[in-house]
Order: sequence, then structure tokens, then C-alpha cells
Amino acid sequence: MDWYGHSGSQPDKGDWQSLKLHLEGVAKLAAGMAQPFGLENAAYTAGLFHDLGKYSAAFQKRLEGSGIAVEHSTAGAQVLKSIARGDNAVMADFLAYAILGHHAGLPDRQGDGDGTLDLRMQAPLTIEDEWRREISAELPDLMPQMMRTLPADRVERAFAMSFMGRMVFSCLVDADFRDTEQFYISLGERQADREWPALQDLIDGFLARFDAHMAGFGPPSGELGQVRARVLSHVRQGASGKPGLFTLTVPTGGGKTLASLGFALDHARRYGHRRIILAIPFTSIIEQTAQVLRDVLGAEHVLEHHSSIDPEAKGERWQQRDKLKLAMEDWAAPVVVTTNVQLFESLFAARPSRARKLHNIANSILILDEAQTLPRHYLKAVMRVLDELARNYGCTIVLCTATQPALAKRPDFRDGLPLEGRELAPDPAGLAAKLARTHIRHAGDMDNDALVQALEPHPQALVIVNSRRHALDLFRQAQSAGLDGPVHLTTRQYAAHRRRILADVRRRLASGQPCRLIATSLIEAGVDVDFPVGFRAEAGLDQIIQASGRVNREGRRAREDSIVTVFRAPDYTPPHEIAGLIGDMKRIIATHDDLTAPAAVEDYFGEVYWRVGDKGLDEKGILERLGFNAHGTDFRYRSVARDFRMIESGLEPVIVAIDDDARAAVEKLGVEDISSGRLARDLQSHVVLVPPKARDLLIRNGHVAFVEPERRGDQFAVLMNDSLYHPDVGLIWEDAEYLSLEGSIL
Repeated sequence: MDWYGHSGSQPDKGDWQSLKLHLEGVAKLAAGMAQPFGLENAAYTAGLFHDLGKYSAAFQKRLEGSGIAVEHSTAGAQVLKSIARGDNAVMADFLAYAILGHHAGLPDRQGDGDGTLDLRMQAPLTIEDEWRREISAELPDLMPQMMRTLPADRVERAFAMSFMGRMVFSCLVDADFRDTEQFYISLGERQADREWPALQDLIDGFLARFDAHMAGFGPPSGELGQVRARVLSHVRQGASGKPGLFTLTVPTGGGKTLASLGFALDHARRYGHRRIILAIPFTSIIEQTAQVLRDVLGAEHVLEHHSSIDPEAKGERWQQRDKLKLAMEDWAAPVVVTTNVQLFESLFAARPSRARKLHNIANSILILDEAQTLPRHYLKAVMRVLDELARNYGCTIVLCTATQPALAKRPDFRDGLPLEGRELAPDPAGLAAKLARTHIRHAGDMDNDALVQALEPHPQALVIVNSRRHALDLFRQAQSAGLDGPVHLTTRQYAAHRRRILADVRRRLASGQPCRLIATSLIEAGVDVDFPVGFRAEAGLDQIIQASGRVNREGRRAREDSIVTVFRAPDYTPPHEIAGLIGDMKRIIATHDDLTAPAAVEDYFGEVYWRVGDKGLDEKGILERLGFNAHGTDFRYRSVARDFRMIESGLEPVIVAIDDDARAAVEKLGVEDISSGRLARDLQSHVVLVPPKARDLLIRNGHVAFVEPERRGDQFAVLMNDSLYHPDVGLIWEDAEYLSLEGSIL
């Protein structure tokens, strides 16, 4: 009997893919992907056994069109475990997670569901013994050197092993995608996705372009220009340092974005890194940073990936129907700009689409911009994964911020990172003093009436509040009061629209026109604007310092005139997390004359970590679910992925297809051979995230609908009623049930 891995179109099966070729093809691809970090034998074996369950008459009939569901992911893990001996038996147990999970996602070892590893491994073996005729049962040495040098600490050891499993899984699913894709390309049923050039083939050209870009600014002039030049020079000298973890602590306006890029390019050339990945906390600034990189390095080499549309999120039946439609970006580009959410949720993901990219993170340079925004309730898990990437996967990681979050290992913070002597900036304390350009003033209570009154004498001013509701209410009140130039900026607006708003804000500021910007916190980290004065609702010290960085950013005004007023909003209760940070800040105010100094920031974060305690830095118990039991590994991959959600609100995407580009992408949803992943990326700048109940209400009332559900499932929810999107305030979803088509804006 002939055995097949994928069906073609010819009745005589002349164009079908043999199962042997598929298994060997996936094995070789997976081994090549794992070779840079020494897991090639493990990845090869996972690839060779992953589809062993297709050696069954039932599955072959399914390929012929029987339509009967046949589970084929378990048999390979069962067979591998039955033939492995010695150290290979340990590794077979370890590889079972990846083989079992290559379609439905990494499983938990134990638990309540019927999809756990232990339960699935007890199922009867349902394949024909003929697999032995085509696939060798001789196993290579599966134990990698990495396993022989694991940490002695039990928690660190378990995490390292669990992450090794993720990396093998990543290689397996990416190789499976690629081999399957190549088969269907050969049949003419699919177009090839783009092949990216290697960073090392481009690095000399990148450095020449970078140097030309910096030379275009001319000789450094003024104190600020000289400081930026000194920072850049010193940071680039640090690129000769041994790969690993670094900090880059530069005050706002000190040029850290370009300095970190210069470091990354020099460091990559010296040590042969495969790509540069910039992770940014907010989509409000990702477009700004991506544009800088496109200007410097060339748009064709930069991948911008921050989509809120997840083509696998709504049920695996769409993956099983045609996984090629769901192929997500694998981050093979030489330069990637993404969000913290995409990066860290992928590093703890269980689903194939999210985990596929992980092996391409190995041997990369990761620049974590605005590192103070790393989620504190997951901080121990985040630090552990960063340390693992640097220790075992060849990564260099730069924690880049004006307010360094005190993550270094020390006697009272044993879980910290080995950061001593790894600062790239010249004299952070001196830089902070030299670049101080504002005064922070505490004003007590200020309701919206008081804020509008305070804005009257300032034609150009910035107000940052803690919620979308407060921002919208204050903006409307400023409009009603007749203030000139009110501007609203929140995540009610889709990213491409916010980009246009910010461009208009910069134009107004430069031309001296009235511009009173009312925004949420999305503007305070990294957005390049320069206001004369600012107002900030009470928050953590790091947020207040970041907000201050949007005032007198270029140092053109006297410091004493550049006031940032911190106020309490009596009518708007701060979110629970921010309320705690407000208390942390108040506890250090009396002990520091200059709250912007690095010493004050370090004391502040010490207060934060002390308050939340050890449990609060791993609030969901992520690390304890990646451990051992009496029988070996006890990795709860699926439950970890479920609970590691950096955006806790569970907001749902709504696509606003008002722009021509977005309308064109929505029309392509009806094109069969364009992947959902590619369309998700095309639409990523046109998404507004709304509460799930609000989106359900919009759908029930016909304001939002899923487009092409037969092809795409419930992946692409598109706004049908454009009148709900207002050019001033964005998407208004409240009371959608009562809004008419004519009067549904405000």
C-alpha cells in the first residue's frame, strides 16, 4: 500500500505527496532551524515522527475524501516513547509535547480536560506497522549539550527544559508549515510567501546607510546635540561587549532609539546575529519607530507586526480546514518591529501560529524599548525567559528606557537579571541631570472644570489621563467650553488614524497654532512631541517621568517655565494597578529632591516590588506550572498560555475599513489563496479594540459583521456602520442597541 501525507488533485494520485517524503522533509527543515542552538537531533526526530499517525487506513481514506475526522498527532509520540532507551527515553518524554501539539497546540501534562498528554498517551495505538518499512527506528543521540549544563536550581532547571520544548515545537510547526506550503506551491495552488534576505548579507549596507543618516544631521550643535552625539558614540563603543543582557538608560530626548539601532548594527556585524527585533509597549509608537527604521534601513527590509487579529484564536477547526490560510508571520525578516504583547505572549504561547516564530528569535538582538512597561504581575516569568534567551539561545537583549525598572540581581532581589557592569549609556545619573527640562508640580484635586480652566491660558498643552472614558469626557467638555485646538487621542482610534492625528499635532506645535491634546497614557512613552506645559493624572513615578518627556522635549524653553502638573481626578477612580503605583510614588517623595534622578527611580521600583511581593511578581503562578513531578516533567503549557495575557481586559478587535487601503484589504478576504495571516498584517493598523460585550452588541445590531465567515471563520469583524466612527473621537460603541444609522455618533 502507498502512504500519503497530503492529497493533490489527480484521481490517480500522481501529484499526491508521499508520507515518507513529508516526514523526511519536515525532519530536515526542523533540524536546520534548531541547529543554531544545538537541538537539531531532537527537532529532526520530532519532525520524523510528528505525522506517524497518518500510517492508518482511516487517515488515508480521509485524504481520499471520506470526511471522517482522524486524530493523527498521538501515534508518533507513543511510538517514539516505546522505542527510546536511556537518555533518549528522557528526551522522548520531552518531545511528546511537541508531537502531540503540532496541530492543536502544546498540551498540559495533567489536568481536567481530555487533551492532556498523559491521557492521550494512554490511547490505543491505531497505526499500521508498515511505518517501519519507510521510517528508520534508529534514533540519534537526542540529548543536547544544553541538557547537560542546566542550572542546579530546580525552578530554573524546569523553566529551561520547558523552554527547550517550546523551541523544538517552534521548529517542528514551522517546518511542517513550510514543507506543506512548498508542496501546494508545486501544484500551483498557492503563491510563495516572501523570502527575506539574511541580516549578515545586508549588514555592511545597513551600517553605511546608518552612518549616512546620522551624518545628515550635521555637526552636533547646542548642548542637547552634543549630549546625543556623546550617547551615540559611547553606546556604539559598547557594541564590542560580550553578547548577553544590557541596559541603556537615557533620558527622554537623549537619542536612545537611534543609539540602540547603532549598537545593534555594530554588535550584529561583530557577533553574527541573525536579526534585530525591536519590541515596543504601545501601538501608538510602533509606527513612529518603524518609520525611523524604514527611513534608515529601507522599507523593504523591515517587518512591522503588531496585529490584534489572531487567525487561530477562534477555534482550531479553521486551522484543520486549511492551515495554509492561517500561516502567520514567522519573523524571518532581518529587522522586525513588534509589540511587547506579540513578543512575550508568543514566548509563552501554546498554539502553533504564535509559537512558530520562536526559533527565529534565537541568535537575535532584542531591543526592549520603554522597558519600564514590562508587566509586573508576570515579571518573574519575563525575566526568566529573557535570561534563558541570553544564556542558551545566543540573544543579546537591551533594556532601553529613561526610567530603568531596577531588574538587576541583588541580595534583596535574587530573581533579578545579571546586569552588573552592562550599562551602555555614559553616566546615566549625569545625563539625567543634564537633560532635566521640566519641573513636576503637585496640584491636588482637579476635576474637568478645573482642568478646562487651567488649559485656557495655554494655547498649547498636553493632558494625560488614566482612562478612555475620562479622555472622552474631558475632550467634549473642552469643546463645549470653546477652547481652541482641542485634540483627542486614545485607542478608540485605529493606529493609522492616530498616526495622522500625531502628524497634525506636530504641525500645529511647530507652527504655533493652538493645540490642546487630551490623551490616554499611550502618548507618554516614546511619542515624539514637544509641548510647552503638561498635566498628568496621578500615576506611577515612571509614568509621570515619561509624560514629562513630552514637555520641553527639545530643551528650547526655560526649565522653570516647563511645568508638568500632577493632579488627582476626583470623579474618575484610577485603575487598581495605577492606584497601587500612586501609593508607591508617594512613599518616596520625601526622600528625593529630584524625582527624575535614577536613584529616585530605583527606590520607586524597590517600593513597587516590595509592595506586590514575591507572589505579586508571578501573580498567575506561571513558573510553578512549568515544573517536575514524581514521573518527570510536568509542563502545563496550555494553561500557562491561557493565563499569560499581557492585555488582561480580553478586548476584541473591530476593523475600521474607512481608508482605501483598509477597504482593499477587506475585499481581499474573499480571495481564496491569500492567507489570513497576511491579511491580518495588512489590516493591523486599522483595528480598534473594544470590550467583548460591546462588540457582541455591535454585531447583534448589524453595526459590525464577520466578513467571509465561510473562508475565514469569525476572524475578521468589520465595522459596517461607518457613522459610528467619528473623526474627532474614534469609535463610539456605547448604547449601540439604540443608535440609528442617522444619529449614531454622539
